Amino acid sequence: MVFKSMMSSTKLFVLVLLCMQNTMFTVLRRYSQGVLKEVYSKYEVLLVGELIKFVYSAYKIASELSQGEKAIPKLRYLLKRSTKMAVLACIYGAMNILSFVALRNISAGMFTVFAQLKILTTATCSSVMLNRSYSMTKWRALISLMMGVLLFSEPIWNRDDNSKNPEGGNVALGTAAVLIEVTLSGFASIYFEKVIKTDPEQLGIWERNYQLAFGSIPIYVMFMISEDGGVAGYFGGWSVVAGILALLGAAGGMLVALSIKHGDSILKTLATTGAIVLSATLDHYVLGGPLTNIMCIAGVIVVISICNYTFDMSPPEAPLQTEPKTDKPDEEVALTKASVRY
Repeated sequence: MVFKSMMSSTKLFVLVLLCMQNTMFTVLRRYSQGVLKEVYSKYEVLLVGELIKFVYSAYKIASELSQGEKAIPKLRYLLKRSTKMAVLACIYGAMNILSFVALRNISAGMFTVFAQLKILTTATCSSVMLNRSYSMTKWRALISLMMGVLLFSEPIWNRDDNSKNPEGGNVALGTAAVLIEVTLSGFASIYFEKVIKTDPEQLGIWERNYQLAFGSIPIYVMFMISEDGGVAGYFGGWSVVAGILALLGAAGGMLVALSIKHGDSILKTLATTGAIVLSATLDHYVLGGPLTNIMCIAGVIVVISICNYTFDMSPPEAPLQTEPKTDKPDEEVALTKASVRY
């Protein structure tokens, strides 16, 4: 009864799917690049994933139109109204650039430590942007979750070769870059949730994924051009595994949107954090990855922290309210919607 009161079956199902998707994506990418030594460009995989998401979302939009509506005008209308999702795509692009700058100037160990702050930046942005208040139990759970994930990644940041900063690197610049990146990560998650739940247009998940994919495609094309196709050249080194990774990436984007719609950004973060523990466990038993005593203890801390947050009995927050439409008169909105049908 406690679990049902805290989480609907749809919400739980989506979060479990997201956790499994993250797990499979991580383990398969490790197998592809760590075992098979495949050298395809990661930006090409991300681009193909966005193309798959773009096409599938367009198909779902067209298949769910009411009688009399036409697909092409509807899709054109969505692209014209995709500014908010284009902003989100640019934020994701900026985060990629900041990660690159950070890793050029600080060690992978330092980067991993700072990256765990995404958990707290997401909660902080949720409090500021959505006016949510979290109980002390939830804050303690999030802090212990962050520490648990940090301990779980100990084999990464505690290695001698990962503790040395790159030669000639600017530590201050690298630290600033990763701190801005984790702040943008929290902001992007809450921004996406705010658009999905409070935007006056109240577009569906497929419409938002369609818009976001449209904004993301040119960004990944620019990244591909900047690295000149990578080691194997443009679309070189592809395999069946790379194709599966692209499909999983597309599925992940849609599941993130669903998890935010039916839950919130914090629950989405819990699902992806749980996937870190699950993927590392699978990596150990399937691919021979590390699983130390410290990692096992940290994994227990992560699971307990997730349970503490999920089963907190504090009074639930009121659902977010849709913002009133202020940019267009009612008559103009009606004319705009009518034009989509013809």
